[in-house]
Amino acid sequence: MHGVAGHGGGALSSRFSSLDSMLRPRSIAVLGASNDPTRIGGRPISYMLSQKFAGTIMPVNPNRTEVQGLPAYASVADLPSVPDAAIVAVPAELAVQAVDNLGARGVRSAIVFTAGFAEMDGAGSLAQSRMLAAARRHGMRLLGPNCLGLFNAHIGFYPIFSSSFENGWPPPGRIGIASQSGAYGTHMFATARNRNIGTPICVTTGNEGDVTVGDVIGWLAEDPDTDVIAAYAEGIREADSFLAALAVARAARKPVVMMKVGTSALGAHAAQSHTASIAGNDAVTNAVLAEFGVVRARTTEEMLDIATTATRRIYPVRNTLGVITISGGAGVLISDAAEALGLPMPEMPPDAQARLKAMVPFAAPRNPVDCTAQAFNDMSLIGRFTDSMIEDGGYTSVLGFFTQVGGADSIAPRLREQMNASKARHPDRLFVLSVVAPPVRIREYEADGFTVFEDPTRATVAIHAMGQFGEAFAHLPGLPPPAVPAVELPPATPSEAAAKRMLAQAGIPAAPEAACATPDAAAEAAERMGFPVVLKVLSPDIIHKSEIGGVILDVHGAGAVRAGFATLLHRAAAATPSARIEGVLVAKQLRGGIECILGIQRDPVFGPVAMVGLGGIFVEVLRDVALHRCPFGPDVAERMVRSLRAVPVLLGARGRPPVDIAAISAMLSRLSVFAHQAGPRLRSVDLNPVLAMPNGEGAYVADAVIELGEAA
Repeated sequence: MHGVAGHGGGALSSRFSSLDSMLRPRSIAVLGASNDPTRIGGRPISYMLSQKFAGTIMPVNPNRTEVQGLPAYASVADLPSVPDAAIVAVPAELAVQAVDNLGARGVRSAIVFTAGFAEMDGAGSLAQSRMLAAARRHGMRLLGPNCLGLFNAHIGFYPIFSSSFENGWPPPGRIGIASQSGAYGTHMFATARNRNIGTPICVTTGNEGDVTVGDVIGWLAEDPDTDVIAAYAEGIREADSFLAALAVARAARKPVVMMKVGTSALGAHAAQSHTASIAGNDAVTNAVLAEFGVVRARTTEEMLDIATTATRRIYPVRNTLGVITISGGAGVLISDAAEALGLPMPEMPPDAQARLKAMVPFAAPRNPVDCTAQAFNDMSLIGRFTDSMIEDGGYTSVLGFFTQVGGADSIAPRLREQMNASKARHPDRLFVLSVVAPPVRIREYEADGFTVFEDPTRATVAIHAMGQFGEAFAHLPGLPPPAVPAVELPPATPSEAAAKRMLAQAGIPAAPEAACATPDAAAEAAERMGFPVVLKVLSPDIIHKSEIGGVILDVHGAGAVRAGFATLLHRAAAATPSARIEGVLVAKQLRGGIECILGIQRDPVFGPVAMVGLGGIFVEVLRDVALHRCPFGPDVAERMVRSLRAVPVLLGARGRPPVDIAAISAMLSRLSVFAHQAGPRLRSVDLNPVLAMPNGEGAYVADAVIELGEAA
């Protein structure tokens, strides 16, 4: 659980297990039960009867004594026993009281289909709050409101009103779905079913008045019948349960593949109106998902590709791809896809290439290894080439491109025999095939333990994802965040000098400087430091000094300092007449460093998030930055720095000396702890530039802006 400090792992784990009564109940009441199996209150009963739910179903309908052949009851009070769970499918004006009645009777879970709450307007939000208060008063878990429901095919449990089951039931499998959207969650299930991919558990959370998508991920992570988790979210409502769930899933070696939508301004607005979610900053979401090894899918097809490949439960660490192909063109296509993903495809060793050439002189044995169509005259070549790739090339993943040849009746049985023998000799390797064949033939390959794709690019994406999971599962606890003294925040946003004093208390050094109230004091300070110096107007009301000409660089001599002092005060008075001016900051102008930017932004979901990048064009134009949730240790900070695309600049490009990476990493780590300890009043920190000096000479803050919210 490293990185989820303070999230109350034990309490959250019990929060996950408290969903047992909702997802594995022995009995269920249906409020608003209908005798019509096509109505919202009738479908769940019809489905559960059809799929032989082993528990007790108790319809509640004051106007009927029987519903779909089952005894019906007039009210919750009339139920002959207390059910584990209940469906609420009554009008919105009755739903809040219905939840209260269920809780008073001792029901442990409610699944609320009813809409018209927080997804609608302020009045709906108030009604949802009353519903949630009633549930909490009785210690009852609540799914929804405004949810489509859930299903657990393992026990024939279908408290859901989707029509998707009219076209078929979930096949057996070990993939669980957690989705905020009901329609999209069942879309994922139906798409999977049509590909014969088993998703026997699906939970849709709707408005998330209580149960969140994080809660469901956590429950699936602890569920012995689930190996892989596919999640869909429009926004993360509650960070603690979400982060704890991802940590539990990673510890259990259960891959999480996620579609997180709402990345565009239009998409974010749709998420707000659809499930009253906070979409959050998408770059921050990416960083948080990467922190826990969650693979983000771009499409439903990609999500299912990755999820079904993950059910093989082979997650290579330091993944490398070896390709055996009968098509040079396909080999180029796969190589391009792998390079774009960052999936290594190292060449076969020269001696192994020579041995393969001896077997088939016109083979191309580098990698991709093109064994040509000659292999189908001597099928043993397939096995020998594949074994060599694993034993000599050391590849952790093997992709075999056999196209429609792999589906031919005259070839497929012998091809399966060779590939199965190679797979049996190397059970720790991931084997994926690209084959075009009738469904019955594909099912044969899948039964052998191969994942099969028609499109080799899709196969490459899925193989890359397995390596991402492997790296996450091999994750070792990193260095702890450094001990940083707690710094007391001032009542209001500080000036630059005050901001730097606060940072210095946290062990974050600035270039030598002095705050000066008079021109003579500024000149004396500059002479003590040595020229050149930088002059900056000092005001808590002028945050972005350069925009008003409030910074003067390369100042030489006491006279120039006095003149610069007067110039800065004049510019400040002209640009912002009401600003409080404290004087001028005189700072030693450091030379020989590379400008970097470090910062903190408070995300509305995940709290303070740290950022690092190179200054200038790398930040402003290229957006080359790394992000990570606070706090973290110096090892995480160094990985962030080294992940920048422009890191060669820091490592000594074009003959420049390498900068002090350790110093920048230590500063970033200490900044992350400072931000974490500062609490919610800290809105942002902008250290720009930070001068990364040559190796061994440290790093220094040249400019600092700390923005605070109002004191309580």
